[in-house]
Amino acid sequence: MNPKKIFIAATMQNDGKTTVSLGLIFALREKFNKIGFIKPIGQRYLEEEGVKVDEDSVLIERVCEICDVKCGLKDMSPVAVERGFTEKYIDNPNKDEITNHILESYDHIAKGRDLMIIEGTGHAGVGSVFDHSNATVARTLGAKVILISAGGVGRPIDEIMLNKALFEKEGVELLGVIVNKVLPDKYDKISSYVRKGLARKGVNVLGVVPFYPMLNAPTVAQILEETNFEILSGEENINNMVSNILVGAMEPHNALNYFKDECLIITPGDREDILTTTLSQHYAKIKNEGGVFISGIILTGGIYPHEAIREIIRRSGIPLILSRDDTYNTASQVHDLTIKIRPQDKQKIEKVREIIKSFVEIEKILENI
Repeated sequence: MNPKKIFIAATMQNDGKTTVSLGLIFALREKFNKIGFIKPIGQRYLEEEGVKVDEDSVLIERVCEICDVKCGLKDMSPVAVERGFTEKYIDNPNKDEITNHILESYDHIAKGRDLMIIEGTGHAGVGSVFDHSNATVARTLGAKVILISAGGVGRPIDEIMLNKALFEKEGVELLGVIVNKVLPDKYDKISSYVRKGLARKGVNVLGVVPFYPMLNAPTVAQILEETNFEILSGEENINNMVSNILVGAMEPHNALNYFKDECLIITPGDREDILTTTLSQHYAKIKNEGGVFISGIILTGGIYPHEAIREIIRRSGIPLILSRDDTYNTASQVHDLTIKIRPQDKQKIEKVREIIKSFVEIEKILENI
């Protein structure tokens, strides 16, 4: 018997496809004994088992343990869009080869499954340049689509309707939409108007999910992985979560108003006044005398502070990092990072499970698959 199929797409990058995929697998396990996962086309990949595999597939496999002897990680991520992939395809189109590769991997995974979760790579049109848009892949696999959008009222509805039209042009049914990352102080208003607005268009709203900053918060380790910064000390604490960022460019007495827990301090290496203030805040927290927990310090401009300051930071265990770029560009690099949930992010994964269970109407999904 063929499994039920859900294709997860989004109106834009980083709207939360993988978060929803992960949460749905947890939630739907109560109804389906054997769930499979595939991301047919991946753009951010890792080297696993000697092959290039999309990092989202690695996350799902490691966390949900849905891969078995019948399929390998490569089947969960059959097509890796490497650098130069698009140019090679335009020079030598091989549409049927890619399609057959996807179908072969899908068949390996789908065998014996009750439900298949298929994750796309963005909006309905992504992949058109090599003849495998999300809409085309969903049609090829015979899947209904759940579309993820983020934010407010007007823009998400416009983008949802545009994507709906592209999927329907390929004969793909839109099962419903999930509006993600809604600011908590606007949640009630946005939830009400999104539901009213999409009801007028005949679109099922399957959930409206609040924004949880912790899901987008990097660890110090992730910042190091995604940049060319150098770790000077505190390597044992690089898994510290970074929930707040403070650029130490003001006078210390003014900076005190902006210190928050799990703070990353970005400051020139010669601002020893900021560094000593940072240390005093961290030690006060440890002694339960107020203060805040400092997740890490990035020194900018390639400037080292006095050795005595470095030694105090080393003894504190706060990760100390050196950037050879200026403060503005260093802060911009950190701000612009795309943070993905990793298998070791247990707290985030548990939060995803809780969020999807609380804010997505699983019964409505089951009624419409």
